[in-house]
Amino acid sequence: MGVLEDKGRARLFYKYLSKVYDRINPFVWNEEMRDEALDRTGIEQGDRVLDVGCGTGFGTEGLLQHTNDVHGLDQSVHQLEKAWAKFGKTDRVNFYRGDAERLPFADDSFDHYWSSGSIEYWPNPVDALEEARRVTEPGGTVLMVGPDAPTNTLFGKLADAIMLFYDADEADRMFTEAGYTEFEHVIMQAHPGSPRAIVTVATVPEA
Repeated sequence: MGVLEDKGRARLFYKYLSKVYDRINPFVWNEEMRDEALDRTGIEQGDRVLDVGCGTGFGTEGLLQHTNDVHGLDQSVHQLEKAWAKFGKTDRVNFYRGDAERLPFADDSFDHYWSSGSIEYWPNPVDALEEARRVTEPGGTVLMVGPDAPTNTLFGKLADAIMLFYDADEADRMFTEAGYTEFEHVIMQAHPGSPRAIVTVATVPEA
């Protein structure tokens, strides 16, 4: 388990990262990548969407271009403060402080689930994927964005010591163990040489 796959350390990390997050994030996950991922979800106006690990609201901003019923959840109060300053004051988004592995919502509460740049910090990602399936209606989509595993062995070992990096095979295992039967993966990259993102879009199966 990587250093930042600990909830306390991750919260401390984001206490400081939140100050510069919006300037750093586009080098890894930019608007073009986000919008391409959103186009894969089938989100329509009026759909109720949960944004888990919403951070400062970068994904939230994209979701609001598709629906006006967006709910953001994050474990970092510092990240949530940034997101609230952008969207919460206008009551366009409801924000919650919470844990991806123990979501404070009833079964089938949302039409779609979105999470970008959060899974790499989860100690038990399969548990969180099961929670995503639980709170999303059958037939809805669960979209997950995480860091693609480096191809260089040495860098891969270093990366894994920090947080979760995974490839398509590992994504297959996690989603299958969490009860999904229909999903696909796409690799995205902001610039040549920049870190790659692995985007998985899964359909919530019927009970």
